[in-house]
Amino acid sequence: MTRSAIQTSDAAPPAGPYSQAIRAGDLLFVSGQLPLDPRGSLVGHGDIKAQTKQVFDNIAAILREAGSSLEQVVKTTVFLTSLDDFSSMNEVYASVFKSPYPARSTVEIGRLPGGMLLEVECIALVERTPS
Repeated sequence: MTRSAIQTSDAAPPAGPYSQAIRAGDLLFVSGQLPLDPRGSLVGHGDIKAQTKQVFDNIAAILREAGSSLEQVVKTTVFLTSLDDFSSMNEVYASVFKSPYPARSTVEIGRLPGGMLLEVECIALVERTPS
């Protein structure tokens, strides 16, 4: 199986040696996205709803670049610096996805750099490219 990197300037650039996403067959593995705009600046300092929206804007841009969409997401993992933010994050999350919702795990982590409150990664389906 071949794999290919996905990169778009419509989402925050990687902050290290990793790809925004990797396509492997009909699956797309999107790296953890942070609440950074496409220039790499933090959005919504201290505001979990604004940060969650930015994270999903980044994910949507990466999915589009790969030929997928939020409707094709099958699994998400949400990392929160405080589970006290779960309800507010979940409100935005519920506006992003429709039923049937993706499978999801949500975990509290120690911290993220620079005032970031969450990170989200996902796995999505991608249409097979005609051969």
